[in-house]
Amino acid sequence: MTQEWRLILDGSEDGHWNMAIDRAVQLSKEKGDSPPSVRLYGWRRPTVTLGRFQDANDVDPGVLSREGIDVVRRFTGGRGVLHDDELTYSVVASAADGVPRGVSASYRHLCAALVEAYRELGVEAELTSRSRGERGSAACYLHATHADLSVGAAKLSGSAQVWQGGTVMQHGSFVVNRDIERESRVFRLDDVERSDLAANTATLADRLLTPPGEAALRAAVILGFERGLDIQLREGPITSSERGLAETLIPEVRVSLL
Repeated sequence: MTQEWRLILDGSEDGHWNMAIDRAVQLSKEKGDSPPSVRLYGWRRPTVTLGRFQDANDVDPGVLSREGIDVVRRFTGGRGVLHDDELTYSVVASAADGVPRGVSASYRHLCAALVEAYRELGVEAELTSRSRGERGSAACYLHATHADLSVGAAKLSGSAQVWQGGTVMQHGSFVVNRDIERESRVFRLDDVERSDLAANTATLADRLLTPPGEAALRAAVILGFERGLDIQLREGPITSSERGLAETLIPEVRVSLL
């Protein structure tokens, strides 16, 4: 029998809230108070998310201030991501929901949903076959790992995970358009890194004659999760207890820039 998961459809939210509610859903799920969930959301303004242990000096505070870009910290690891013209997903589930334990196995399992979503959009994506890029770079998209999806040699999207007991939260982005110049300014990339970012990444706009609108993109991602994970998604709200928990987590995602 196909398992039913909750689908949370959010609009464009503040970056602090996006990161706090993702984690709150995971903590609530681990306590047994929430069902397995897929959340789709956007960003109220361009926002950098830094990895859990990433140095805040990896971004240029002057650029952020001048260009109206927010910065927050994720509960997941990895490098910085500039979120803007994209649809972001988060998925929270456990072994009881069919997710295998272990980082590599769980990535393969959950990323099957992303492959199906891209296929529905007309893009043949696959898990990155080998790591690539400069590990010391501040920008996530300058480095590809086995947790990422690629089209040809170009990185299409990345994902990041955090485990809490037996429950995993994974989130990532379906990027419609990328502003290479702005991303380079934000992460202080030199000319070589900027060229690498342009040459070794891809977006939906790059691969499709007509990039999908918001409704079509959401529909494809929903179908991709249902097919890839063999689940049925039923729309449901964030609970009051999850909202209350998220409020307490907001101080943990704030970033102070000098």
